[in-house]
Order: sequence, then C-alpha cells, then structure tokens
Amino acid sequence: MAEADELVRWTVKVSKDTDVSLRSFLAQRGLRKGDLSKFIERAVQKEVFAQTVAAVQARNANVPDEQIEQAIEEALREVRAEMWGPVKAARRRAKRKR
Repeated sequence: MAEADELVRWTVKVSKDTDVSLRSFLAQRGLRKGDLSKFIERAVQKEVFAQTVAAVQARNANVPDEQIEQAIEEALREVRAEMWGPVKAARRRAKRKR
C-alpha cells in the first residue's frame, strides 16, 4: 500500500447489501477495519489492470501473433541489455538456446 503521506481519503457510497457482504467477508478472514481500505485498493488495482489488458487485447486483435512476439522479444532484449549489459544478456540467450 502507499506510504502514509501519499494516502488520499475517498468518500464512496455503496449499497447496504454490499457493505454487509464485504464486512462479513473480511470479518470471516479475521481482517480488521483498516483492511477494508487495503481490500478496496487491491480490488481497484486489479480492475484497472483487467480493463487495461482487455483494451490492449482489443487493440491488437488484428495484429499477427508473430508481430506481437517479435515486439515482445525486442523489448526483452532492450531491458536485458539495460539490466545486465549486452554481454551478459547475450550469454543468457545462448544458455536458453541449448
């Protein structure tokens, strides 16, 4: 979760049924009041990620798999070169090919 000085207070409204269901769910798992915020933050992060993935998949629906795989491999090469330097990255690739 974010640092204490980075927290933002939200005011949200949910149905009584949702409130009771969520609080019961958290209580059954031994979670406390502060865990409600953590649960909501994780749920929001998961939903934002899921919608982002769905949007990227829709955008790339007509792109050939080979082109996507080439783009991924190129990005991985760049990151590996940044992290390990070109020599180490090349050695790692050579080991995988064996």
